[in-house]
Amino acid sequence: MPFNIRQLRYAIAAADHGSFYRAARALDIEQSTLSRAVLKLERSIGTELFVRTRAGVTVTTIGRRFLRNARTMVANADRMLAATRAAGKGRAGGLTLGFNSSVSAGNLRATLVAARQENPDVEIDGIETGRSALFAGLDSGEIDIAILMGEVHRDDFRHASFWSEHVFVAMSNCHALSERDVVNWVDLRDQRFALPTADPGPEIRDMLIGRLWQSGARPDIELHPVNRETILSFLGETGMLSVACEGATGALYPNVVYRPVHGEQGPALVAYSGYWRDDNANPALKRFLAFVRKRYALSFEIGTPTTENIQPSGEAP
Repeated sequence: MPFNIRQLRYAIAAADHGSFYRAARALDIEQSTLSRAVLKLERSIGTELFVRTRAGVTVTTIGRRFLRNARTMVANADRMLAATRAAGKGRAGGLTLGFNSSVSAGNLRATLVAARQENPDVEIDGIETGRSALFAGLDSGEIDIAILMGEVHRDDFRHASFWSEHVFVAMSNCHALSERDVVNWVDLRDQRFALPTADPGPEIRDMLIGRLWQSGARPDIELHPVNRETILSFLGETGMLSVACEGATGALYPNVVYRPVHGEQGPALVAYSGYWRDDNANPALKRFLAFVRKRYALSFEIGTPTTENIQPSGEAP
């Protein structure tokens, strides 16, 4: 006859209290219930764990060895149960988050740091790649949520706008515009830009074209088959400019400075949006979405199978 964790708990309590009566009171159960459970345990293992007297119980030599191992079994069972309950509530487990922009600064980095602090037992894995690969990862279940610069309307995924970040222009510290605290879009009309062909380079190129053509300029934009970091690493030697969002400004490169870009209405902003599958049952994802919703005072629905288009609330305090 196999024994169970409950019987082990009762036997450990009896050993700790030296009495079935006192152990039963501590566990808030009937003494007869505890006594029968311990007796069944002894029959299961084929030996007595206790010497019973009117004064109480004494653990036998074999019982001491058995209960030493039993304590480890019970502790492991408690940890496993606690971890399972925590995972079921999204306080533990794993979350795979994909993104197509830098996390050296800005709201994405701040959100990930704060989410880790609130749920330290949730292992958050990050994947930086292009949006097409991120959507493929969402579709296959490899990625729980993708946070993208800009917005893409996809009917096959849940979607909500999360926040906005400032747009910066990166340039050599010897460039004439580097002397300004703020650079306006009109100041960039005659400049040459270098951007990566990888995400989010094309998104930034489209933003530049849209902004600068409004002032009658034909922007000179070169797309290079290298990543964002390579572009910025050599920017100080070329005299060209690049455009980066706030999330990239935490990384420093030789002779390169960042300046915020403003338009007629104030600081230039770009939206960040989250995408996830409605049928993703990962509790850690639901908890992360609730965390983002509260942090940025948003009102999107987490579980309703409709595409949201909530306007970003700006930066978190």
